[in-house]
Amino acid sequence: MDKKQIKQYESLLQNLRRDALNDLRRRDDIHIQREADALDELQNATHRDLVVADLNRNNQKLRLIDQALLRIHDGVYGECEGCEEPIPVKRLTALPWAVRCVACQERLDALRAAGEGEVEEAYTLQAA
Repeated sequence: MDKKQIKQYESLLQNLRRDALNDLRRRDDIHIQREADALDELQNATHRDLVVADLNRNNQKLRLIDQALLRIHDGVYGECEGCEEPIPVKRLTALPWAVRCVACQERLDALRAAGEGEVEEAYTLQAA
């Protein structure tokens, strides 16, 4: 990947980071309000649960974006952590924070689905 492409991905990741930070400001929607009506309380609790789930997703996305920006800084962005081959541009366009190529990610997902104990360690040993 050339420097121009890296700069484009860095800019994209910075924009995604800014959007994720803005989305995290929605935590003001998490308030506990006592209602006289049990149905209203249930609706408020459901809304609160949805907001919390959304905040958790955005927080995870922000961590992934920050890790991708660190990989750019370290000069290893776009390199698969599993096989150390370049991650295809098509995958990085879809998931700019991707750390593995599709094949390595599928192997890792299969290990997780199989309930392997130390998945990351088992994956690293298998990929080596």
